[in-house]
Amino acid sequence: MFYLGTSNAEGQPYIQYRGGPPGFLKVIDEKTLGFADFGGNRQYITLGNLTDNPKAFLFLMDYAHSRRIKVWGTAHFVEGDRAILEQLQDLSYPGKVERAILFNIEAWDVNCPQHIHKRFSQRQIAPVIEQLQQRIKELELQVAALQSPDSPHE
Repeated sequence: MFYLGTSNAEGQPYIQYRGGPPGFLKVIDEKTLGFADFGGNRQYITLGNLTDNPKAFLFLMDYAHSRRIKVWGTAHFVEGDRAILEQLQDLSYPGKVERAILFNIEAWDVNCPQHIHKRFSQRQIAPVIEQLQQRIKELELQVAALQSPDSPHE
């Protein structure tokens, strides 16, 4: 996930969360990133802004590792280009790809990790939770065995 910043012709800023499967923001070449744009709230503010003003900003946050990257550049959307859409889609992800957004990098910076609160995705914590749930079941069975009237510990 990341945040995409755009602004309209008058300079009014707008920030939009963009999410997809892990790795959905892809490197097209050394100066270009791209991602599939999925159907969303149907407001099309980002698309309208990019039509009027191609300047854009990406804010990528890695909460688990306390890292953030800021990327400045220009962006435009691409509709109907089968090759680009196929390059950016992930067939295992259920979101419907409506278009692609290509981001031309002009500058980037890695920011200080201070004050970033740890957050983890469901994909990251699911195996840990499963392991803990299994351990709880094992311990419950041990407690039940110890509480059994046939238990030698009574």
